[in-house]
Amino acid sequence: MVLTGKTMGLAVVVGALIALSPACTSTSTVPSSLQAQIDKSLTFVQIRESPDAYRGHTVVLGGEVLVARRLKDGTRIEILQLPLEGQEPGWDRTKSQGRFVAFQKEFLDPATLPYGTRVTIVGEVTGVVTLPLDETEYAYPTLEIKNLKVWPDLSAQGQSAPYPAPYYWGPYWGRGYWYGPYW
Repeated sequence: MVLTGKTMGLAVVVGALIALSPACTSTSTVPSSLQAQIDKSLTFVQIRESPDAYRGHTVVLGGEVLVARRLKDGTRIEILQLPLEGQEPGWDRTKSQGRFVAFQKEFLDPATLPYGTRVTIVGEVTGVVTLPLDETEYAYPTLEIKNLKVWPDLSAQGQSAPYPAPYYWGPYWGRGYWYGPYW
């Protein structure tokens, strides 16, 4: 078979797509061994309103760590729920629908989950625990962690959260005092 210019160009494009396709696949925060167990129809609001009714269901929830505490038999993580954008928690705290507690049975150093750490958790609903919250008691739905994904801290990498940049006036960035030609 003789390749003409068009056919050869098409072969190069198809070959490049095949070669690059592994780099374009997204890695899931949910291990394949847990995919079939997840109840995708269950929402955080349903769990919050009736945690005992959903005992044993496996869900994916995300949010920001409020506090992590080491207990005798594991680690308790209090989390401000944030809606997931894909598999990563969003940034807008005003969209939170409440709080939940996740338990890790194996050793997990609380220092690795400081306040504000963003996480996605695959966990089994285990019920509810009532803990003090300021001057009241709060009923936290509870999960037993099956998989924990910690998202990178953008501020530690010199980046900021994906919020719109401020508006700058003029043809230059900021209000500089540079007078001269563009280079």
